Amino acid sequence: MSSTPTAPDPEFTSGAEAAAEGPAPGLPAPGAWRRPSAGAVLRGIFEFQSNSVILALGLVLVLFAVTHPSFYSLRQIQVVLQSSVYVGVTACGMAFLIAMRQLDLSVSSIIALTAGIGALLMNAGWNPWLAALAALGCAGLMGLINAVLVESLRINALLATLATLFVYNGFNQGITNSNTVIIGYTTNDVPLKGNHAVHSSFFTTLGGNFLSIPISFWLMIGFAILLTLVLRFTPFGYRVRSIGSNPEAARFSGISIPRVTYQAFILVGLAAGLGGLLVLIFFQDGDSSVGGSDNLLAIAAVIIGGTPMRGGSATVIGAMAGAILLTGVIQSGLTYFDISANWSQFALGAVILAAVSVDSVVRAGRRRT
Repeated sequence: MSSTPTAPDPEFTSGAEAAAEGPAPGLPAPGAWRRPSAGAVLRGIFEFQSNSVILALGLVLVLFAVTHPSFYSLRQIQVVLQSSVYVGVTACGMAFLIAMRQLDLSVSSIIALTAGIGALLMNAGWNPWLAALAALGCAGLMGLINAVLVESLRINALLATLATLFVYNGFNQGITNSNTVIIGYTTNDVPLKGNHAVHSSFFTTLGGNFLSIPISFWLMIGFAILLTLVLRFTPFGYRVRSIGSNPEAARFSGISIPRVTYQAFILVGLAAGLGGLLVLIFFQDGDSSVGGSDNLLAIAAVIIGGTPMRGGSATVIGAMAGAILLTGVIQSGLTYFDISANWSQFALGAVILAAVSVDSVVRAGRRRT
């Protein structure tokens, strides 16, 4: 009895032409995804494309230890870790987009709008957990809108997400009347009768500490590990890296670039939405002014963390470390050096430029060797 051979899955099949240019170093040819071993998974979680961010973080911490030992008080450590989580979780998602040679400038508005929607729903009497889930769904929807603009309407990602940055921010100001929505209070600071949202487990549990470390920081660690596993050891992560490495080869191998682009933008929207919920948990309000330059900080954190703008590779753990360096250690540490708020942006920008320059020199050295 004869049998007909089964055609291989087009998502994982490549032709000779697909390898004409070849993928980025360390990335197998499109179609070569294989289920990893347990040891490979463990090693991949802590794998970095660049150790520059770890070196920079270590040097800054040593500098603070020598010049301002009080920086290492328990309270200050908690402040540093807490202040890094909003950009940190966003940067973890942004690493996927940058690995595909894309980016999203609207994430700062998504952070603020998610917090605003969650606060409004809680004040309307929703269970805080359900309100948070609905707000997170709205963040995913915002990511979907970005994907439609970029992939379906073929608008450049920089321009499309710059536009939605203003659209989402304007929508947030519209639904909140440009007021800060405080959980359990009206816009006139009058307590809402019977509203005890801030006493629910959503705030008391997620807003607490574990081993003297904010729960939100542990959530960021878990989120980074989860996305690292997704990026390195799932078909979706493989397709993201394949597209960034060689879009034409990825398309020839059968990878659906539009579908992966949609998934990546939705993921970034959800990551920014998670950042917005962490803002809501800590401050217990929705302020349309939050977010600010978090979009640029998230992009900078990803690049400093070892994800190249040329695409094809990424490190989620590195992106998280970059966020801790920029928004946690440096921004908090600037106050110890008596730097005026008028010069804080200048100092932060100089540090980012220095970190990126060092990383560029290190990469150039590696290429020469």
